[in-house]
Amino acid sequence: MKTSDAPIRIKRELEAIADPAYRSFQAKLVPTVDAARILGVRTPALRAYAKRLVRERADEAHAFLNALPHATYDENNLHGELIGRVAQTPEEAFTLLDAFLPFVDNWATCDLIRVPAFKHDLPAVLGKIRLWIAAEHEYTVRFGVVQLMTLFLDDAFDPGQLDLIAAIDRPEYYINMARAWYFSFALIKQPCATLPLFEQRPIALDAWTHNKALQKARESRRISTEQKAYLQSLKV
Repeated sequence: MKTSDAPIRIKRELEAIADPAYRSFQAKLVPTVDAARILGVRTPALRAYAKRLVRERADEAHAFLNALPHATYDENNLHGELIGRVAQTPEEAFTLLDAFLPFVDNWATCDLIRVPAFKHDLPAVLGKIRLWIAAEHEYTVRFGVVQLMTLFLDDAFDPGQLDLIAAIDRPEYYINMARAWYFSFALIKQPCATLPLFEQRPIALDAWTHNKALQKARESRRISTEQKAYLQSLKV
């Protein structure tokens, strides 16, 4: 078969492994996506398929990555999975992501993308994150926030990174939910640097993000009852 036919063949294979009974459940999780565009491929099946595609038919995987835009939610999820599997350097990932992110239309596709190659050059990734969080497109901004949370709240943490997320001034729900998610993890992993931001009066963040971050941090099993009570006292 011709490599040029790969996108059509891959879509058919996704349809074959889809679970129609799961489709309505997925549609409820991603209300920004037209339910008619959802096939119903479960995440474990999607990941197993992506792994096989890269291992056994790498040329077809690359042809699929070049076939934007995709018609279905599941194809977009596969695209996100493939980026992390084919990119060997951060620069390769940046190129693939800059082509794909403008087509991301929901939080789930955005958040499933993981790029192991990013760990090879975290300073370069941090520079790219600054560009992503300054973008116009909602889910590009969210992607930048999620990557900062995933990669930079442990050994690569710097207190100045908190300011990057605090400075985002956008009305979109899925951006601000990601900001709250980021700060909740920062409160858990880097409390000495993060608590002053929440103790500040007037508050440094918008009230919704401030309170949602405290709520999500209090839901964690990684902090004590006393710490949870203190976080509750910081609510506005």
